[in-house]
Amino acid sequence: MADELRIDKWLWAVRIFKTRTMAGDACRAGKVKMDGIAVKPSRALKPGDVIIVSIGPLTRTIQVKALIHNRVSAKLVPDSLDDLTPPEEYERIKFMNELNSERRDRGTGRPTKKERRTIDRLKGPGGGD
Repeated sequence: MADELRIDKWLWAVRIFKTRTMAGDACRAGKVKMDGIAVKPSRALKPGDVIIVSIGPLTRTIQVKALIHNRVSAKLVPDSLDDLTPPEEYERIKFMNELNSERRDRGTGRPTKKERRTIDRLKGPGGGD
């Protein structure tokens, strides 16, 4: 067992998920795949394995470089994994965030009641919550 580790523990240790419970829940929900097949949280992991993890709208592809049993600092994460996610995936997420965010010029302050009503009307039903 020295050269194998549970996938949920490794995903937590390399900071893909905030808690080990979240990593296990993602595995059970089918958001973690190896070789195109959803894996259980107890799946054994070895160096060289490629994992596809869906976190919200982002799909990350990660290759295991080293197995670590305890959570490490963010600076040490690159020693344990290779991020094979295509740059287009990150660009797509960045573009989606830009579309969904509102911008106001610096120094203009809060919107007036009339401006707020116009914004709510543009967003449509449920958009102003």
